[in-house]
Amino acid sequence: MSIIFQLVFGLFALGYGIYTIYLRRNSPEKFGKLSKMKTAYGEKVGNIIHFIFYTIIPIVVGVVFLVISILNLLR
Repeated sequence: MSIIFQLVFGLFALGYGIYTIYLRRNSPEKFGKLSKMKTAYGEKVGNIIHFIFYTIIPIVVGVVFLVISILNLLR
């Protein structure tokens, strides 16, 4: 994989995860799937599932891709 692709993808994923944190705090009504998850799984479990899949995983993937691209640049 290209180092540039890894860097851009990592920044995008990290930015998306941080943006979802911002939206979750300031305007959670913009999450259409969140209300469907709350309906299907209940308030607490729906929030947890949405938080994991739309915030935690993108942040982790973004950090991993950024670290890989930086390590490849230093070689």
